[in-house]
Amino acid sequence: MKFGILFEHQLPRPWGRDSEFQLLKEALEQTELADSLGYDCAWATEHHFLEEYAHSSAPEVFLAACSQRTKQIRLGHAVALTVPQYNHPARIAERIATLDLVSGGRVEFGTGESASAAELEGFNVDVATKRDAWLEAVEQTANLMAMDPYPGFEGKYFSMPCRNVVPKPLQRPHPPMWVACSNRNTIKLAAKLGLGALTFAFVDYEETEKWVKDYYRILREECAPIAHTINPNIAIVTAFSLHADQEEALRRGLDGFRFFGFANGHHYVYGDHTPGRTDIWEAFEKARETFPEEAKTRGIGTPPQMREHIRRFSDIGVDQVIFIHQGGRMKHEHVCASLELFAREVMPEFKAESAERDRRKSEDLAPFFEAAMGRRKPMAPLSDAAIPSIKSLGRRVAEESGKARPLAEEMKEASGNVLEESGAADRSVEHMDKLQEKTA
Repeated sequence: MKFGILFEHQLPRPWGRDSEFQLLKEALEQTELADSLGYDCAWATEHHFLEEYAHSSAPEVFLAACSQRTKQIRLGHAVALTVPQYNHPARIAERIATLDLVSGGRVEFGTGESASAAELEGFNVDVATKRDAWLEAVEQTANLMAMDPYPGFEGKYFSMPCRNVVPKPLQRPHPPMWVACSNRNTIKLAAKLGLGALTFAFVDYEETEKWVKDYYRILREECAPIAHTINPNIAIVTAFSLHADQEEALRRGLDGFRFFGFANGHHYVYGDHTPGRTDIWEAFEKARETFPEEAKTRGIGTPPQMREHIRRFSDIGVDQVIFIHQGGRMKHEHVCASLELFAREVMPEFKAESAERDRRKSEDLAPFFEAAMGRRKPMAPLSDAAIPSIKSLGRRVAEESGKARPLAEEMKEASGNVLEESGAADRSVEHMDKLQEKTA
């Protein structure tokens, strides 16, 4: 069993001038603490325009900062929005690879589509085709990281010519890949594609067990990997607030967890949002008394209650539990106290089982993975003779015009006084004249 923390970077109104600065400062401190305590992964979402719910539009920047303050904790995108209108696949490949390098090979690469109107319409993403666009982009992003060079691709949602993406990630052929799952069908798809399943849905133990069984059955029987490796993992999120006194744990954490769900529902399900003006926290306070009480202690309570909660997930076969440790107006000092208490009183017994559990799992899945990789349909690499050359723009214009001087004169005119004074513009003209003579 592994343990992660999740940052949506929630920030309820009202906001001060330095509210977001303080939010990220505390998040960095929480990640540094989690690293020192032995947590396995810090996950950060990518969301856009989702006020109060997720001020996390550039997780790769946040995670890069985390990489320089930590030593062992893995750094996860949960998720990078992978539909091409959000992020060009080559740009995702470059960012993931760079983060993997600066972190010393600690990246977990989660992918997803989003389902909020604010994001979809903000980036002109078609709801009807976003799943197909995601599939195309995920496969090509893996190819872009792994292939040298990338042969080029003409798809329905993404196209680009042959290029070699640099840098390459430290983890070869690429970091472990995941997909965000909010329902059973996406869990099944994750297994078919050989991706880890990040289950962002709050379900009971019985439903979780069904998801886990579906995932590993399909992984064994039907998997045809979309990437260059298989990532056999299922992670599930849970509430998180811990204290020796149950009522104090509830006082510190329940309101924040409820706001997490309320703000999510506002942006994804039932809300009517005016950008820059709607106050979700105010609406939450008015609705607070209507929230149900059932299952309120799952993930929020005492160490023995948390131990029982985690044991249920472990026995079911969940590979990682990800804690929603920061939500609403939860206080930084309370978050840190919960992280410390869990690491001291709950984590050790599960960590002690981890190595043996991983060994058994690896041995069990190995023969199925060999068959799965045989079902994979890889992109064919180019032979050296087939790799196209790329003429520089200057050379191309010069060759098309038949003479170099007009281009060089334009360079001289555009260079301004600095190049005039240095004589560089005149030298550029001479260089282009000589280049034209040699290549004529």
